[in-house]
Amino acid sequence: MGERRTASIGGVHPVPSPWVPGSVLLAEGSSFAISDPAGDMTGAGLHGLFLGDLRVLSRWELRVNGASPEPITVAPDGPFAATFVSRARAAADTAEPSLVVLRRRQVASGLVEEIEVRNFGDEAAYCSVELWAEADFASLSEVRDGAAHTGGGVLADAEGPELSFRYRRADARFGIRVLFPEAARVGPDGAAFEAIVPAGGRWTATVDVYSAADGEAGNGGAAAGAHPRSAARAQPAERLARWRRQVPLVFTDYPPLEQALRRSAEDLGSLRLFDPDHPERVLVAAGVPWSMAVYGRDSLLTSWMALPLDPDLAMGVLQTLARFQGSEVDPRTEEEPGRILYRMRFGAPEAPGGLSYGSVDATPLFVMLLGELRRWGLASEVVDELLPHADRALEWVREHGDRDGDGYVEYRRQSDRSPVNQGWKDSPRGIRFSDGRVAEPPIAVAEVQGYVYAAYVARAHFAREAGDEAAARSWHTRAAELKAAFNRDFWLPHRGWYALALDADKRPVDALCSNMGHCLWTGIVDEERAPVVAERLMSPEMFSGWGLRTLGSTMGGYNPVSYHCGAVWPHDTAIAAAGLMRYGFVEEAQRLAMGMLAAAASSGGRLPELMSGLSRDELPSVAPHPGACSPQACSAAAPLLLLRSLLRFDPWVPNGRVWLAPALPEEIGHLVVDRVPLGGARIRIEVDGPSLKVEGLPAGVELVQAGRRPLTAG
Repeated sequence: MGERRTASIGGVHPVPSPWVPGSVLLAEGSSFAISDPAGDMTGAGLHGLFLGDLRVLSRWELRVNGASPEPITVAPDGPFAATFVSRARAAADTAEPSLVVLRRRQVASGLVEEIEVRNFGDEAAYCSVELWAEADFASLSEVRDGAAHTGGGVLADAEGPELSFRYRRADARFGIRVLFPEAARVGPDGAAFEAIVPAGGRWTATVDVYSAADGEAGNGGAAAGAHPRSAARAQPAERLARWRRQVPLVFTDYPPLEQALRRSAEDLGSLRLFDPDHPERVLVAAGVPWSMAVYGRDSLLTSWMALPLDPDLAMGVLQTLARFQGSEVDPRTEEEPGRILYRMRFGAPEAPGGLSYGSVDATPLFVMLLGELRRWGLASEVVDELLPHADRALEWVREHGDRDGDGYVEYRRQSDRSPVNQGWKDSPRGIRFSDGRVAEPPIAVAEVQGYVYAAYVARAHFAREAGDEAAARSWHTRAAELKAAFNRDFWLPHRGWYALALDADKRPVDALCSNMGHCLWTGIVDEERAPVVAERLMSPEMFSGWGLRTLGSTMGGYNPVSYHCGAVWPHDTAIAAAGLMRYGFVEEAQRLAMGMLAAAASSGGRLPELMSGLSRDELPSVAPHPGACSPQACSAAAPLLLLRSLLRFDPWVPNGRVWLAPALPEEIGHLVVDRVPLGGARIRIEVDGPSLKVEGLPAGVELVQAGRRPLTAG
């Protein structure tokens, strides 16, 4: 997205700590490569080519005339391709080097690299080119933990122009092939070339890396033996071109907003995945590098926030999650009938299929997103087909999610494939009392009850649209009963905030946390208590100046660099801003939005997955968490939700209305959002000070310029 220009999607992603400083990331689907600025992958840190969960190349180093070329620049060509420009080192008796080296690299279902040596000298130059290759087949978790093996058990075979690496682990086999030009001398550790490059001339060679036929388990969903040079090589560019043509355009006079939205489009474009069995379905990876998989919660939240950008993402996510919806009870994966998965890697080596269902929130979020897709008037046939899956999800909520019959959805981990905590704050010590004690499971976290409430409301709307008033009343009654119980059992009158959770003994976990911002978002908070919640969220304990701390700074266990006990997560803050705006707290929502935009501006437009909870007054620039993904899907989508909140844009197409009453901070004087998908049309929204103009509304849809949509509307 851009100011007075179209969105620019693509680019080389700089790799943050703890990755090797100056590293360059290229990613496509579940494949990614991390190298130094010269294009070399040295095996240090996260360097390497990863297909799915495996590092299939741990070394990929170029030598020209026996030395590493000197890097000059990296020129991006989308998130998956770049040209690395360097120059060969000069011989001792040469005044200035004359050989320039270009490495044009593309990551797809493997890697394609064209090496070009240009001679800008006055005479022909002898040139030796060596490309060293190694594979260790280390998993991402091994690389992350520094426990990657050094290649023991890896077999390397050279035959003709091809070098292959194979590895067996347990019952799974992995393999890749490296195809060099016929002129190469290929050995078990790489290949060498010799050439005479004429004055003013050039020498080129193209090398392909792709999955071996026995490497299906490690290829991240690529077809066995797939060769990236043809169709697979063209697909990313074609997909990117389609993405560029359809994403909305934003024009604004406030550069931080333009920059953040442009980066959102870029990063979400780079994180897209495609179901290998249904390639027309768009999905999203949770983040690079640790979460290059489909995560139910992250996918649902990301695609919800990204609806103004690309509704196809929500459709693909819902269809794929429905495809893998639980159908039986399996303690190994925590699968249960109707449950929505926690994590899945297409083609991952873990049986069965890399699936885990250890999430307590993905299932009600599935119903929420389906209801939201209906509200936008999008993909009505797909929504109708998925409604039975929503009903199965709600059956899980009642029959399995509520394990003790108290009306609340709770969790207790049953499998080591799942996190200890199964809400979004899933770190082992993420659910604490105000004195720092860790809560004991089974645990009912506050925001999940809000998600269930919103899922009941969404299902009531489905019933009403179908003319089933009895079912609509039943679902509304369930929602009202849950809301009443929640406000009775989770409200802490002596504290002035909602409990983070109920523990195994039904005691309120009384820490001051950001989770109640999610409760505002879903509408489960009683209106008379909302002002106190807003005040607490915006207190110095919670608001760092950049965003909301996950845990209040006065609470036991607070640590500003702890994942869920003090750090700031952009998606968490964006959801809270949406909740504040829903209840009419405009100034508070604006402060959160402007803090997030300032955070993005201080880090090149990209919001990190999470950042330090240190106050903006004491730390004038954002400090990303050292273990954060970059880019990360929910954080990439957060500016889109902030934009929607500031516009107070809330469609209900089946009901024939769309609420739109912009409440822009004074720093944003002019804003145009064009090509927003709504009800099968593309609308244009223009805000110029107090003036609002909307063009292209679908037939039969009325514009309601009200500051708030009634909470009873769901």
